[in-house]
Amino acid sequence: MRKTRVALVISLSFTNAVAAAQHEHDHISLDYQGKPATPITAEHNKAIAQKLPFEDKSAFERFSRHKIASFDEATAKILRAEFNFISDTLPDSVNPSLYRQAQLNMVPDGLYKVTDGIYQVRGTDLSNLTLIRGKTGWIVYDVLLTKEAVQQSLTFAFAHLPEGKDLPVVAMIYSHSHADHFGGARGVQERYPDVKVYGSYNITQEIVDENVLAGNVMSRRAAYQYGVTLDKHNHGIVDAALAKGLSKGEITYVKPDYELHHQGKWETLTIDGLEMVFMDASGTEAASEMITYIPSMKALWSGELTYDGMHNIYTLRGAKVRDALKWSKDINEMINAFGENVQVLFASHSAPVWGNKEINHYLRMQRDNYGLVHNQSLRLANEGVVIQDIGDAIMETIPQNVQDEWYTNGYHGTYSHNAKAVYNMYLGYFDMNPANLNPLPTKAEAIKFVEYMGGANNVVSKAQADFNQGEYRFVATALNKVVMAEPQHPQARELLADTYEQLGYQAEGAGWRNIYLTGAQELRIGIKPGAPKSASADVISEMDMSTLFDFLAVKVDSINAAKLGNITLNVVTQSGDKTDTLFVELSNGNLSNIKVDEAKKADATLTINKSDVVAILLGKADMKALMQSGAASMQGDKLAFAKIASTLVQFNPDFEIVPLQHTH
Repeated sequence: MRKTRVALVISLSFTNAVAAAQHEHDHISLDYQGKPATPITAEHNKAIAQKLPFEDKSAFERFSRHKIASFDEATAKILRAEFNFISDTLPDSVNPSLYRQAQLNMVPDGLYKVTDGIYQVRGTDLSNLTLIRGKTGWIVYDVLLTKEAVQQSLTFAFAHLPEGKDLPVVAMIYSHSHADHFGGARGVQERYPDVKVYGSYNITQEIVDENVLAGNVMSRRAAYQYGVTLDKHNHGIVDAALAKGLSKGEITYVKPDYELHHQGKWETLTIDGLEMVFMDASGTEAASEMITYIPSMKALWSGELTYDGMHNIYTLRGAKVRDALKWSKDINEMINAFGENVQVLFASHSAPVWGNKEINHYLRMQRDNYGLVHNQSLRLANEGVVIQDIGDAIMETIPQNVQDEWYTNGYHGTYSHNAKAVYNMYLGYFDMNPANLNPLPTKAEAIKFVEYMGGANNVVSKAQADFNQGEYRFVATALNKVVMAEPQHPQARELLADTYEQLGYQAEGAGWRNIYLTGAQELRIGIKPGAPKSASADVISEMDMSTLFDFLAVKVDSINAAKLGNITLNVVTQSGDKTDTLFVELSNGNLSNIKVDEAKKADATLTINKSDVVAILLGKADMKALMQSGAASMQGDKLAFAKIASTLVQFNPDFEIVPLQHTH
C-alpha cells in the first residue's frame, strides 16, 4: 500500500488547522457574536433584494433533482448540520444575493443521480463526491477535502446506491491541484487498497510547490478569507460560495499512478472499460486542471471551470493571478468539442445541468462572463482607468442579462477584485500616478495623515458623522490610518470594527464578508484561536531538494548571511538506486542552488538522506548526531551546513493584519 500523504497546510488546510492550532491569547472571549446591522445597512440590503430576480427558482429545482436518499444523522454532521440556522427569511446582516446562495447551498443533502451510471454525494464538503460506474467497479471523481468526509460519504453512498452496492472502487481521479479535490484520497485507498489513481498534468508537483514560498503569509491571509475563526450564524459565516463550507479532518494525498501527459490539449484513456476524453485546462482555475467527457454517457465533467457563481481570477488569500482569457477560451473549447452532443454537465461544485440547450446556454454565459472580466478590464485600462477605480468601473460594463443570471454573480470571485487581477496581470500594481510611485511606508504614512487631519480625535469625530450616514468605505480608509498611527485609541478601534462589520454585512462575496468580519473581530478581541499554521512535515517531505532549498532561501536573513561571506556546499542525497546532487551557494546574502550531474569543487560535500534533511528542518534531528551515527557524512568544512542554517529565521504565524492593541 502506498503511504504517501500530503497535508496541504500551506495551501488549503486553513479549515483543518483549526483544531490543532494552539494560541496563547487567554484574554480572548470565545463567544464573540458581533453586532446587529445598522438601519442603513438594513436598508441597503433591502434595496438590493428588490432588484434581484428571486422569482427565478430554477436553480433550487435543479439542485434538488433526482435525489435518491437524504443524509442520515451521521452524514449530516460532517458539515451541513452546522448551517441549520439558514432560513427562508432574509436577515439584515447578510447581503441578500449571498444569502440566496447560502439558501441554495443548503439544498444538497444526500445522494443524487446525475445520469445512468453516474451519482453524486453533495453536501458533505466544499466539493462533490462523484461515482461513475465502470466495467468492474466504481470510478470516484474528486474525493473531497478530508479523509473523514470521504469515508462517511462512501459509507452513505454504498448504503443507498440503486446499483453496484457490492462493487469496489477501482479508480479515483483528481480533476485539479486544490486540496478539496484530492484531500480525502487516503480514505478511499484505505478502504480499497488496489484503487488506481489518475491526476491532471503535473498535479503532484503543483500540489507540493504551489504557495510554498509564501506559505506563512498565505496561511494567515487564508484565515481571513475563509473566516476560520468566525462562528456560524447570521453575524458570521453563512456560506462558502462553492458550497456550505469545508469538512474537518485530515487532508491526505496519494500520488497518482498516472498523470495526464502534456503532449497536447487532448488525451483519451479507457479506465475500467469506460472511454474518457480529457482536456488539459491547466492555468485556468488551477495550475494543474482538466475536464472530462464520457462519450458513451454524453456527460461532460467541467471540473472547477464552472459552478453556480463567478470564480476567482485572483484569490484573496494570495496566489498567482489566473488567466481569465484562457479560462474563457477553455470553456469555449468545451462548447466547440462537445456542445452538439452533451446531455448532462456535472462538476466539482454545485448541481448538474441537464439538456443540451440548457448546457450550452450555461457554458456560454460562463464563458462570456470570464471573457467580459478580461476584455472589459483591459478596455477600461486602455482608456486610462486605474487599478483602484477599475473595480467600480467594470460594473458599468456588465450587460444586464449577465447580471440577472444567478450563476454569474460574484460569490467567490467578484467583478471588483477580478478586474483588479486582470489589470495587475498585464500592468502590475502601479497606475503611473507619480504620487503612488514611492509613498511612505504604511505606518509613517498613517502618522502623517492623522497629523494633517488634525489629530486622531478629530478624525474619529468626522468618521462617526460619516458612519452615521453610511459612508462606510471612506470611514474604513480614514480610521485605518488612525488605528495604524495610534493602535491604543479605543474609540477609533471600536468604530473601525463597527465599520468593517457593516461592510461585511453588505458584501455579496463570501470572501469579502469573511475578511471584513474577521478584521472587526480582531480589532475587538485580538487573534482568536483557530488561525492556521503553515508548518507541515508532509508538505516538506514531498518537496524535491531544489525546491526545499528554494524554500530555505526565503528564510535567510540576508544581512547576517552576508557577514559569513561565500559558502559552497554539495548536497548528495540517495533514494533507492538514484543519486541526486545539489550545488548550494551562499553569497552576497543570497542562497542559491542548482542540480548538477556530479559534485563540484566546494567548501564541503554533505551526503545525507533527504528524510534526515527534513527532520533537521523540523527540529526532529540533529546534524551532529546524524554524523556521529553514520547516517550522514561531511567532507571538507564540517560546519558549512550549520553556518547556512544559522542564517534562517522563524516566521511569526500571528503577524498583524489589522493593528493589535498589544505588541508581539
